[in-house]
Amino acid sequence: MKTFSAKPAEVTKKWVLIDAKGLVVGRLATLVAMRLRGKHLPTYTPHVDCGDNVIIINAAHVVLTGRKRDNKVYYNHTGFIGGIKERTAKSILEGRFPERVVEKAIERMIPRGPLGRVQLGNLRVYPGLSIRMRPSNQRRSILLR
Repeated sequence: MKTFSAKPAEVTKKWVLIDAKGLVVGRLATLVAMRLRGKHLPTYTPHVDCGDNVIIINAAHVVLTGRKRDNKVYYNHTGFIGGIKERTAKSILEGRFPERVVEKAIERMIPRGPLGRVQLGNLRVYPGLSIRMRPSNQRRSILLR
């Protein structure tokens, strides 16, 4: 028996809607990263984008366990000498774009490279309940909770 290798034309993608209200960030991120990569499927192929399209709503209402809300620090660099910036998870969640905590957690669980960037393009994260979708994309979705 030969090993099965999925072709990009053979892949059928589903839309998955996840309500993140009250869910722990890391546990949610592992579930979503697995769905985006397609590792939940028996036809998983490492070099093909065979994962689902994932929409996460209520990302602003996720939970961080322990004292991570106050102590977890996110770093970024401006590119200039001495330009390292740091922000706590609390300041990000209370700020303008609270969904970035979830996005970063998922992004760091997906391999870096061209395929990883394509798979991250299949992710939509919204801080509240509103979803901006085109009519052509409104297919049957699976609700995970």
